[in-house]
Order: sequence, then structure tokens, then C-alpha cells
Amino acid sequence: MSRIGNNPINIPDGVKVDLKKGKISVEGKNGKLFLTPHGLMKVELDKEKKQITVNRPSDERKSKELHGLTRTLLANNIHGVDVGFSKDLEIIGLGYSVKLQGNELVFQLGFSHPINMSVPEGIKIDIKNQTNPGRLTIFGADKQLVGQIAANIRSLRPPEPYKGKGVKYADEVIRRKAGKAVSSAK
Repeated sequence: MSRIGNNPINIPDGVKVDLKKGKISVEGKNGKLFLTPHGLMKVELDKEKKQITVNRPSDERKSKELHGLTRTLLANNIHGVDVGFSKDLEIIGLGYSVKLQGNELVFQLGFSHPINMSVPEGIKIDIKNQTNPGRLTIFGADKQLVGQIAANIRSLRPPEPYKGKGVKYADEVIRRKAGKAVSSAK
């Protein structure tokens, strides 16, 4: 019995859901997202109750696996177009900085050259502080895309354990290591 898959998804006001030929489109104030569920899953829209239910045809293992996944992906799309998803990043290090130039992020992360990264469509970047510690927020309707962009930015200079320099998530805790101990030789 899938506990997640059996829960109906409530559609908030201002969100429009369309089911056409096995393709689900969700439209709201933050944009429009599409989902093509697996062929085994049956998605039903009840416009009077403003709910969506996901049903599976049998209790086979594959059907059980896809049941909760399909429901969660659809719920994430609805939440994304209504409220949105965000990730906060911090850039820590002397001389490290981030700038937004047009549709590109420009990072100075201690290398001999700046690193340019283009911002995809549907993603908004808010830079709260450009220099140490730099803070930026990634916002968008697609949860997977927001997480992937945040992971790509973090991978440019992952935080190191000795001084904690690098790019990290705002809520990430870096386990620090002690440096080499200098012994006094007599």
C-alpha cells in the first residue's frame, strides 16, 4: 500500500491543470510546467473538488514504485507554479565574489580566470551580497532544475575542510579538520 501515492493532490486557487493525451500541463503565477506520467499510471482530475488522484492498475512491484513517484512529481509541479522553490548558497573566501551580468553569473573563486555560467530560462537569481561571504538565492518553479543549478554552482569550488573556503549551501555544515600541528624540537 502506497501511503504517498494514495493521497489526493489539492489544486490551489490560481493554478490551472490540463490533462491531454497522457500529458499534464500545470500553469500558475510562476510559469508553466509539463509532466508525462508513465503509461501504467492513471491520473484523474476532479474539477469540482479541485483535486488530482493518481491510481495504479495492479499491485505489481513496478506499479507500486511508480505510484508514489508520479504523485510526488505532480505535487512538486503544482507547488512550483504556485509558490516556487529556492536554494540559498554562500560563497566564502578572501577575494571570492559573484556578479550577475545580463543573463550570466560571473564567479571569482580563487582561480586565475573568472568562471561564467549562463542562467537558464525560468530561473531567477538574487544576489544579496557579492563578496565574502557572498550570498545568492536561486528561485524557480521546477524543483529539479533549481537543485541542479545549485549543485552545478557548488561544484565550481566545493568547500574545503581546513578553512571552509568555497561555495556551500546556506544550511550545509562543513566538518572542519585541524591543520598540521607544529611541534617544538629541542
